[in-house]
Amino acid sequence: MKYKKIVLAGGNGYLGRVLTEYYKDKAAEIVILSREEKFAERNVRTVLWDGKMPGKWTADLVNADILINLCGKNVNCRYTNKNKSEIFSSRLEPTEVLGQVIHDLAEPPKLWINACSATIYRHAEDHPQDEETGEHGDGFSVDVCEAWECAFNKYDTPKTRKIALRMGIVLGRSDSVFPRLLNLVRLGMGGRQGNGRQYVSWVHELDAARCTEWFADHQELSGVYNCTAPNPVKNDVLMRTIRNVYGYHFGLPAPGWLLNIGAVFIGTETELILKSRWVLPKRLVDSGFRFSYPTIDGAVKNILFFGIIH
Repeated sequence: MKYKKIVLAGGNGYLGRVLTEYYKDKAAEIVILSREEKFAERNVRTVLWDGKMPGKWTADLVNADILINLCGKNVNCRYTNKNKSEIFSSRLEPTEVLGQVIHDLAEPPKLWINACSATIYRHAEDHPQDEETGEHGDGFSVDVCEAWECAFNKYDTPKTRKIALRMGIVLGRSDSVFPRLLNLVRLGMGGRQGNGRQYVSWVHELDAARCTEWFADHQELSGVYNCTAPNPVKNDVLMRTIRNVYGYHFGLPAPGWLLNIGAVFIGTETELILKSRWVLPKRLVDSGFRFSYPTIDGAVKNILFFGIIH
């Protein structure tokens, strides 16, 4: 086995399952920190924690090769005051308690990757945003991202290297955004959303997993990294690609006014669809990382024809 122990905080969600599948044959032990107990399976076991206070779970961080924090309430909801509060607390509290524990441990994890969000950048249709020249936006979502990274940097961890991984939209067959877009295509409603000119910064689930291993193997890397494919696409290109690969050559568009009405009924926010996220993974590419799926056409074909990490 390449690694002795990998810890996934909040690892029962979609990305946690992707990472568990990716590392199950690379690590002697995978520990998932979760609020819900589950039976151990092979080399994967679950340890209970509340994501707020130190407890018995801290022993499982000792000398871990990689800690990946994936905690955070799904933002696919209406931004009511209650939901806003939970979106903040579900990110800040686990991040802060992990930082506190790592700071105090004599043998902390060697690497701590905190899954943050590329939505920290402004709405961009004029030029791409990267880690060095990108500009932060404003509004609730950006406030969350900035507070999240501030919590990540609250404690000094001289024995633990840290990566703030600004995630784009992770594409895979089993969950998250892609199955929902595919359902729209199947229903004949897979046209552009809004004016279709907003950029979508995406990443194939395999590359999202592979880059975490890249950070573990390259000890000179630390700081902020964008986790997005090097070729973001406009919304109309994304929807057309899914239609064409699936074999449907027509899809009704969804204008902005219709999205605003629909968002109320399905309990979400149009910002998730209409904000233009034009983000590039400059530091990741400069470090030598090469994406398995750099283009949307190849990514969609793999997801539709294979649908699994391999």
